[in-house]
Amino acid sequence: MRIVSWNVNGIRSVYKKGYLNIESLGDIVCIQETKASLNDIPKEIKNITGFKSFFSSPIRKGYSGVAVYTKIEPKNVSYSIGRKDFDEEGRVIILEFDNFYLFNIYFPNGKASPDRLKYKMDFYNHFLEYIENFKKNIIICCDLNTAHKDIDLARPKENENVSGFLPEEREWIDNFLKKGFIDTFRFFNKDPGHYTWWDYKTRARERNIGWRIDYIFINEDLKTSLKNSTILTDIMGSDHCPVAIDIF
Repeated sequence: MRIVSWNVNGIRSVYKKGYLNIESLGDIVCIQETKASLNDIPKEIKNITGFKSFFSSPIRKGYSGVAVYTKIEPKNVSYSIGRKDFDEEGRVIILEFDNFYLFNIYFPNGKASPDRLKYKMDFYNHFLEYIENFKKNIIICCDLNTAHKDIDLARPKENENVSGFLPEEREWIDNFLKKGFIDTFRFFNKDPGHYTWWDYKTRARERNIGWRIDYIFINEDLKTSLKNSTILTDIMGSDHCPVAIDIF
């Protein structure tokens, strides 16, 4: 089974550009930053042959939003992590399958202001508490909006005081992994130079001046089922590229 996670930075935009090829991406495709309410999403995107689709939209139009396309029928679907101020931004879809829970999450960006950084850290900490209630295996597809180590961005020294690479954000990832979760890409690849986001304005993708902020995490018990993890840098259409795992 291939599971894919992709921040599309506007699902309608990527679709119009011809890059939203769900059928060829994977068996389960998690999309972040749809930037569209359900009523604004074209039926061609909602209804893709062979897939069930689920969308979570924020109260604020043209902002945030996540979606999941799956060939496998889920047992249950939830759009909440139990706090209204987080749920109303449309950042989460949780699908329950027979053997695992799949979380699709667009974590907040903390760059805009100190208030948004606090919101981001509150979201992080609440999420860590929330997942402790889940007893099945867990797969988390996300734009985490934080690079973990120096090798996860091209210019660590220049960004050490920027949200997305602050000590407290990186420490949270350390604590999260200590809870028994695995960064699937780093499970296979320990090399620098692998990124998932590049700044549009500076045409950073052409020079590979990027950040690795998109992840798929699994719990420790799923390690023996994990076959591969990769960054799909050849897929265009967004300032992020998809990440994928092959599992089970």
